[in-house]
Amino acid sequence: MNRTDMTQAPKARDVRRWRRYLAAERAEAAVYRDLASRRTGEEREILLELATAEKRHEDHWLTLLGDQAGRPLSTDPRTRMLGFLARRFGSVFVLALAQRAESRSPYLDDADATDTMAADEAVHEEVVRALATRGRQRLSGTFRAAVFGANDGLVSNLALVLGMSAAGLPNAVVLLSGVAGLLAGALSMAAGEYVSVRSQLELERAAAHGPVATESVPHLDVDENELALVYRARGMSAHEAELHAAEVLAGRRTEAATVTPEHNPIGSAIGAAASSFGFFASGAVIPVLPYLLGAQGLSAVVIAAVLVGLALLATGSVVGLLSGASPLKRALRQLAIGYGAAAATYLLGLLFGVSVA
Repeated sequence: MNRTDMTQAPKARDVRRWRRYLAAERAEAAVYRDLASRRTGEEREILLELATAEKRHEDHWLTLLGDQAGRPLSTDPRTRMLGFLARRFGSVFVLALAQRAESRSPYLDDADATDTMAADEAVHEEVVRALATRGRQRLSGTFRAAVFGANDGLVSNLALVLGMSAAGLPNAVVLLSGVAGLLAGALSMAAGEYVSVRSQLELERAAAHGPVATESVPHLDVDENELALVYRARGMSAHEAELHAAEVLAGRRTEAATVTPEHNPIGSAIGAAASSFGFFASGAVIPVLPYLLGAQGLSAVVIAAVLVGLALLATGSVVGLLSGASPLKRALRQLAIGYGAAAATYLLGLLFGVSVA
């Protein structure tokens, strides 16, 4: 039931608020429709249902406004940004932003919204959270490698460059050290990722069933039914394994390894190595840029620190967006960790330079 007293003429401030709500509902419905246009199957249907729910909320405000609805208002910058991202990318970043938007719904404390609308918004947050979680799971490996590689390159090479500068070494030596650190770190990351992925692929190949099991099925003793042991070893219960094996032996199933677990694709070892090299190098090159462009001494140190700080803020914000948390808090945390490591190395460089002198 609507909590608004419809017997009284609405006040001007109420009309303004209702019109803002109306604009927000229209914009959010458009975001969900744009996202749905880039999805298929169940996810598409869910997003269209969300858009339909937002349309119901829109109708509520239109009813309250009556002939005072006026021309559509432009919505707030946050919702406009959501719409832009949805149309251009349709990615998990948009779902993460939409999750935060749904969590800040004002309807729970607004007497002019219905209890059903307030409940809808709470449920929408959980629906969008689940959809965003699907997207996070799909890109978690790649995203983790990208953030870890770039952040490692930023922090480690900034620390190296600042430490060398603080020790009073010539600009050419600092530049050479930065380039060497970039190459050494990137190659190390690439080698480690290659070995890791290659080992994982080999383990999966070793776990996969071979053709002998399939070819041997027609010759098994039906009464003993040892085929059930295969399925029990692969995770089925004893009852499920017996039923499944009986179907195979009776010819209702032609394959003997239908319960082989599906593995998530992890890509090629060479591709993973190349990505790790690129991610690390993209971060490690930033502290070196001032020296490559001819900056020297304290000015080069300051420029390098500022550039790396901006990059750390960017990566931290992305992590915050994807996790559904505050981008600002994650960005500041990333900045504090990176600057903390660099400051420690800089101080050590100063002490080393003084002791050498």
